[in-house]
Amino acid sequence: MTARLADIAAQAGVSEATVSRVLNGKQGVAAATRESVLAALDVLGYERPLKLRHRSAGLVGLITPELENPIFPAFAQVIAQGLTRQGYTPVLATQTPGGSTEDELTEMLVDRGVAGIVFVSGLHADTTADMQRYERLRGQGVPFVLINGYSDKVRAPFVSPDDRAAMRLAVTHLAALGHRRIGLALGPERFVPVQRKIEGFLRAVHEQLELTESQARGFVQHSLFTLEGGQAAASALLDRDCTAVVCASDMMALGAIRAARQRGLEVPGDISVIGFDDSPLIAFTDPPLTTIRQPVPSMGQAAVRALLEEIGGTPAPHSEFVFLPELVVRGSTASVPSVPGRTERAGYPTAG
Repeated sequence: MTARLADIAAQAGVSEATVSRVLNGKQGVAAATRESVLAALDVLGYERPLKLRHRSAGLVGLITPELENPIFPAFAQVIAQGLTRQGYTPVLATQTPGGSTEDELTEMLVDRGVAGIVFVSGLHADTTADMQRYERLRGQGVPFVLINGYSDKVRAPFVSPDDRAAMRLAVTHLAALGHRRIGLALGPERFVPVQRKIEGFLRAVHEQLELTESQARGFVQHSLFTLEGGQAAASALLDRDCTAVVCASDMMALGAIRAARQRGLEVPGDISVIGFDDSPLIAFTDPPLTTIRQPVPSMGQAAVRALLEEIGGTPAPHSEFVFLPELVVRGSTASVPSVPGRTERAGYPTAG
C-alpha cells in the first residue's frame, strides 16, 4: 500500500496523506486536487474505490422522442437504473413538438461532456434520415447505442425486439380464434420497425390464412403512432370488414378500441384488438389489452452493457442484439364473431 500511495502521489503531484484522504473519501481536499488523484489512479491502472465511482464516472445522455407514450418512460427507467448502478448519472433529453430536435439535444449533451449517449427510437429508425449525423458523433469520440431501429450505415451496437416474430405471434393467435380478416395498423412506412412488422405480417397471413401478398397488403393501414392514429387506421380497416386489428403500439390499440365503440361495436365481442409494447398500466384498460410485450428490461440492460463496453474502450461489433417478444393474452381478443356475410366474404381488398 505504501508503494502504491507513493506512486499515486508522485503521479498526481501531491502528498501521500492527500492521496489517502481522497481514497478514503475524507473532506478537506480541493476539488481540483481530488480530480488529480483520481486521474492518477486511472493513468496508473488502479481501480477507483467503489464509493468514489458514482461521483466520478460521469454523465450519460438518454434521448427519447417523447414521454406521452408510456413505453418511453419505461425504457428510460430501466436504462437510468442500470447506469446509476454503474456509477453514471443519466441525463434524460426528450424531443417535444416544436421543441429541440434530436440533433440539438445531441449537441447539448456533447457540450456537457457526456461519456456516451443512448438513443431510443431516434432518427436511426428512419430510413429517409441522414445517417452521417451518427458518424459525425463517432468522430467526436462519443460512444453511443441505438434502440429500436437499424441501419447498416451506422457503426454502433443496436438493440431491437424481433418485430417479425411479434407479428407471427399476433396473427397465429388470431387465426387460432377463427379470424381470417386481420388488419394491421401501424405508423409511417419509412421506419425500420414498421417495415419489419409488415414483413412479418405478410409472411404470417400467408402461412396461416394462405393469402397472397397482394391480398394481405390490402389489410395494412398506415397512420401515426398515436391514439388518434390508431383510431383512424382501425376505422379504415373496419370499412374493409376486418374482425381483428393488430396495432404497432398500445396507444394505437386504444385508438382502435375507440374507433370500434364509436360504431357501436364491442371489443372483443365484435372485433379483437392486439397492441404492441405492453406499456405500464395497459393491463388495466377496459377491456385489459392483449398485446405483444416488448422485453424492455432485457433490452435496456443490454443497451447499458454495450454502452459501458464502448466507454471502457472495448467497443461491441457493428451488430444488432435482437430480443424475442412475448404474446400476453388478456381480454381484448376472442373468437371470431359469427355474423353472416362478414367473415365469409370471398373477396379481399387489393393493395394500394
